[in-house]
Amino acid sequence: QVQLVESGGGLVQAGGSLRLSCAASGDIIISYVMGWFRQAPGKEREFVATVSRSGDNTRYVDSVKGRFTISRDDAKNTVYLQMNSLKPEDTAVYYCAAAASVYADNTYYVQQQYNYWGQGTRVTVSS
Repeated sequence: QVQLVESGGGLVQAGGSLRLSCAASGDIIISYVMGWFRQAPGKEREFVATVSRSGDNTRYVDSVKGRFTISRDDAKNTVYLQMNSLKPEDTAVYYCAAAASVYADNTYYVQQQYNYWGQGTRVTVSS
């Protein structure tokens, strides 16, 4: 069992930055592909970013490419999402997720591939 707790959300003006953190407990994240998803008001939850177990491979939804960076610190059992040049359309609740995997270099962007989820942290970007 993995417990995930997100932090770092808040209110920011358009063009600003935030760094989200996802602290894991109950197991070491080195065994997991990690991902970030988000759910905007009135919309379905969508994939944002994922990082492989090795940390060598990442994948992003097109709308955040070049602005967001996912990273992992296995020593701290924590995953991060650095969000720059934020836009009002980035407003959402952001969720961290973990997917058990035997493959070091795979990334997953399908929600059903993830086994564990955090409670989410809210990000609001004002125009």
